[in-house]
This record gives sequence, C-alpha cells and structure tokens, in this order.
Amino acid sequence: MDFGLQGKKAIVLAASKGLGKAAAEALASEGCALAICARNAEPLQKTARAINKQYQVPVFTGTVDIHDKTNLESFLEESIGKMGGVDILVTNAGGPPVKGFEETTDEEWAYWYEITFMGVVRSIRKVLPHMKKQKFGRIINITSISVKAPVERLIYSNALRLAVVGLAKSLSAELGPLGITVNNVAPGYHLTDGLERIVRKRVEGGESREAVFAQWENKIPIRRIGRPEDLAFLIAFLASERASYITGTTIQVDGGLYSGTL
Repeated sequence: MDFGLQGKKAIVLAASKGLGKAAAEALASEGCALAICARNAEPLQKTARAINKQYQVPVFTGTVDIHDKTNLESFLEESIGKMGGVDILVTNAGGPPVKGFEETTDEEWAYWYEITFMGVVRSIRKVLPHMKKQKFGRIINITSISVKAPVERLIYSNALRLAVVGLAKSLSAELGPLGITVNNVAPGYHLTDGLERIVRKRVEGGESREAVFAQWENKIPIRRIGRPEDLAFLIAFLASERASYITGTTIQVDGGLYSGTL
C-alpha cells in the first residue's frame, strides 16, 4: 500500500537495530528521507548503508547518547538542516534494565528518566517549530506493552513510559489544530536485544531459554513472538496522511497478549 510518504523527511532515534531499525526501514520503503542515530557508530553506519542501498533514499546519521542533552539536540538540529525540514519524528531508546523496585537506586531513576522521558520531551521540542510552520507533523513514540499492563521486574519501564503516554495525550490536544498528530505504539514481546536481556535474567535464575519462549508463546493468542517489522508498518501508517484522524492513542502490537478491553 502506498502511504503517500514519498519525499517526506523522518527522524528515527535509536535506529541501528531492533524496533528503531525496522521503523526506519519501513519509512524508507515508502520513500522517506531519513536521519537516524544510535550510540555505536559501526552498526549505525552499517544500517544506514543497507537502507540507502535497498531503498535509494538519503540517510543521514549521528552517533548519539540520548542521555546527553547537548548531543541529542545537536543531532536533531543538524538532521533538520541537512534534510531541509522534518515531517516525522519516531522517538525510541534502549530499554531500562530488568529490576524489581527494591533493586533500584535514585541515580538509576534519574538516569532512566533522562533517557525514557526527557529524551522524548527534548526531541519533540526541537521538531515542533518546523512542524507548526508547515502545519503538518507526525510524532510517534515507541513505548512498551508495559504502559497497558506492568511487566514483571521492569519497574523503570513500567513507571517512566507512562509519563510518555501522558505527554502524548496532552500534546495531541494542543497540536491537533495545527495538523500535527501524536501517537504511541506499544510493542509486546518482539525479537530484539531488549527481549534478550529479559531472557538472560531468567536463564540466570535457573530457567531454560526454550522454556521461557514457550511460556510467552503460549500466552500470546497468535502463538509467536513478534518480529520488529510487525511494529514498523504500523508506524509507517501512523506517519501517513491515511492516519490523519488518529491522534492521542496508544496502540499495542503484541499478538493479542494484553487482555484488557481498552
């Protein structure tokens, strides 16, 4: 399906691998110019070259630690300058560690607040003037199924990602009259490094890898772990004109795992 994104300009954070990479690929497949970032330069450049070769779209890159305010804001400013504007922002970041509440520290709460919440705030702040001027914009935050139902031993994610949902809902009301939509996507169990961290912790606790995956798959109505692209094409849709009447929503992509009605 042609989503009408040819020539649009998109920024995707934490896009060297996993869900961010899949989102960048989906947008590139629709003809978007891209600016992508990640902490590690080598996998980032490899991803950029592969996307450019396959989809023949410009791909700008920046080595960015989202925790570093100056680093993040410089990347955003430079990307907008190089692309000549911005139409789409996809916020994303590596997930917090697997921990229960009593294992947490003030220092870690502050660190993950900066990444999980303030990284979103700062990114939106940078793109807004351009989106407001053109009266068009798509802001899509990659969160987690934990915003719908807390995930065991993901205390930082369970708490901090809900702040992103509240921010997005508030912004959708403020920015809707300006032609800018703000939505969240909430992945469940997808084959990413973040999922591997959870698996490793459970294996360290005495479970087998096979048993962990079997337990998850048996809980998921679709009976499989998600692929990054299962989330990515929803992001491409939400970025398009086809989704112009959708804003302020949080859409889970979890194979039916979440059992709530809302």
